[in-house]
Amino acid sequence: MLYTVFGFYLLAVNLLLFILMGWDKAAARRSARRTRETTLLGLAVIGGSVGGILGMLLFRHKTKKPAFRIGMPLILICQALLAGLLLRL
Repeated sequence: MLYTVFGFYLLAVNLLLFILMGWDKAAARRSARRTRETTLLGLAVIGGSVGGILGMLLFRHKTKKPAFRIGMPLILICQALLAGLLLRL
């Protein structure tokens, strides 16, 4: 049950970040109000790194910013290492 709830949480946060990456790219094109980078990175830190990376690749958004180009994969690696550690306990 706990794994199911956590799985739904990860799905939701990844989907949210993916959608926000597309939304922010569209806002950038039309010079509208943007989503803060700290919000995007924060969602990646709390579990949405896969959705963020997919959003970067699909929408070609934030790919030149080092905080995203380097940060998103590093966040994903840290999350994978933490998950591996927790699953061994």
